Amino acid sequence: MRLRKVKGAAETIAAHPNIVVQNEKELKGNWQSVFEKEQPLYIEVGMGKGQFVIGMAQKNPHLNFIGIEKFDSVMVRALEKVIEAGELPNLKLLKIDADELTEIFEENEVAGVYLNFSDPWPKPRHAKRRLTHENFLKLYQTIMKEDGAIRFKTDNRLLFEYSLASLSQYGMILQDVALDLHKREDLEWNVMTEYEQKFSAKGQPIYRLEAVFAQEK
Repeated sequence: MRLRKVKGAAETIAAHPNIVVQNEKELKGNWQSVFEKEQPLYIEVGMGKGQFVIGMAQKNPHLNFIGIEKFDSVMVRALEKVIEAGELPNLKLLKIDADELTEIFEENEVAGVYLNFSDPWPKPRHAKRRLTHENFLKLYQTIMKEDGAIRFKTDNRLLFEYSLASLSQYGMILQDVALDLHKREDLEWNVMTEYEQKFSAKGQPIYRLEAVFAQEK
């Protein structure tokens, strides 16, 4: 995936440590300290320009959220949207790669994980880069509470089919699967991403699933 560089992005990000956390490794096991209130913590891995995680924070003031993105040029756009949205004491941003999750979060520290319109990495040799590959599932399982869920949305049918198989083979329990999310009538809870708005407006189906890790007996 080729991204257009944004001039001054790194400097802009560094200038807002109150929104984009800078000392993330020092906060492992103590993430609640960066929020105004101690509340269940949810993360979005690969937040893009931030519309979803901002919307979730606005809609759910009783929960804390962290939007995670690894690219400066994308992170700075999300930062701009957070600033425009105004004060959100239950939202922070974090610039890391997804494979660093267990270095940043303690075991059982996260209540749930959102994956929205992740890069499909369509070539078979790149399967390990997909955010629903078993290598990433292990990371999510480590940092999430036992009853935590992964919630995944995409417009890419092949990635969705791959993800269904990957999660099932890992032993996860699928609780909710939608092959065309926007045909549902009970969508007041759904917060759309930028991509979701774009593709659903064109009539493309949006695929969604929720899954939890099987508990050992």
